[in-house]
Amino acid sequence: MSPRGVAIPDVRERLFDAAVRILAGEGPAALTSRAITTEAGCAKGMLHKHFDGLDEFVAELVLDRFARGARQAAGLHGRAGLATIAENLGSVALALLDSLDPTVAGLAMTRPATSLRIREAMAAGAPGFAAIQDSITDYLHAEIRLGRLGASIDAPSIALALVGTIHHLLMTSWDGAPDRRDRAERLVALLVGEARGGGVALDGQS
Repeated sequence: MSPRGVAIPDVRERLFDAAVRILAGEGPAALTSRAITTEAGCAKGMLHKHFDGLDEFVAELVLDRFARGARQAAGLHGRAGLATIAENLGSVALALLDSLDPTVAGLAMTRPATSLRIREAMAAGAPGFAAIQDSITDYLHAEIRLGRLGASIDAPSIALALVGTIHHLLMTSWDGAPDRRDRAERLVALLVGEARGGGVALDGQS
């Protein structure tokens, strides 16, 4: 436990990581302010010092993970022309799946005040699935300009299919469900195969 009065670096991230560990190990019922601060090794009042209660905390946790995913997707543009398109899309799809634990997403959906805070933040411009979809679309357009994709490729629809499926997998995963990483990889392979069948290869090869 950190001594009273000593500043804790990255306290928000420390609390977020503690909450994820509690949810993974004990489930949503165990997630309380005290449990989070105890797991994080912080003073009991630390969560309420940074957040207006547990609803805001969970909302900020989800928004933080969405922002991570958006940053990962934004980096796709720099991958244009490198590796294969299938590898680039696959790496982002898997990173997005890893950015938000399904238990966290499920908890947010069951707390109306949390869901409202998330919707309001996204309406105000917080990065979410729309930003991720835009980044994937921009990346595919960059590959078109480089000649690794044909001009007939429907980049927005490919991005929508990928992001929509990732969103579905995040929101519907549970213990015993099919492996979501495997399903994401299968989707990328399907998109690649469909494009190849139309005469253009998404793997960046002719």
